[in-house]
Amino acid sequence: MKKSLVIKNSMKDLKGLEKILKVKFKDISLLDTAVTHRSYLNENGEKGEDSNERLEFLGDAVLELIISEYLFSEYPGREEGDLTSFRAAVVRTTTLAQTSRELGFGKYLKMSKGEEDSGGRDKDFLLANLFESILGAVYQDQGYSICKKYLHRVLIPKIDPIVKERLDIDPKTKLQEVTQSMFKETPSYEVLKEKGPDHNKLFTVQAKISSKDLGVGEGSSKQRAEEEAAEKSLDILEY
Repeated sequence: MKKSLVIKNSMKDLKGLEKILKVKFKDISLLDTAVTHRSYLNENGEKGEDSNERLEFLGDAVLELIISEYLFSEYPGREEGDLTSFRAAVVRTTTLAQTSRELGFGKYLKMSKGEEDSGGRDKDFLLANLFESILGAVYQDQGYSICKKYLHRVLIPKIDPIVKERLDIDPKTKLQEVTQSMFKETPSYEVLKEKGPDHNKLFTVQAKISSKDLGVGEGSSKQRAEEEAAEKSLDILEY
């Protein structure tokens, strides 16, 4: 009964999300789960409900396969190393988060008041996870071919500029090159905060050069958080 009430209460929002996705769900509860952050369940005491973490896991795998398949087909002259680098740039947190923003996904995310008050609807980490969980829901409900059609509309058009302009270059490597050129120094990364259980950690990291604070990034690992911090730092340094 509890689950049906949750779906009923959010049905209007879910219909709006279906329009954005251009997908009519057979099981709308999958989409409801895809937009439900763990903090929402904890705050509302809905212990029998699922957060979007499992769908995020599934969506991540579907995303990597579709992007890999596309790169393999469309760039036959490229070596494996280049293809891996291109794929990493497409599925990185900042790319997925920006795509979520463009599609307006943030307003559909169900989260705790505390998470929302801290700017959760616009956090790169949460928006990237949301993109993957929604894709996982589409896969579960509609299958692989519909996922491909959806990604060809919203994400795959970003690949060609990444390849042509070599936007795939690791942001940490690029930041190191920039700071060496500008300051004759190498950036460092400081973990400002880490929270959550071991299986669902969130790291907050700040990039620094000497005593100057640069960008702050978040991620499910220190590496991902450092990469986002490097990207934010490049924006600050206008690179």
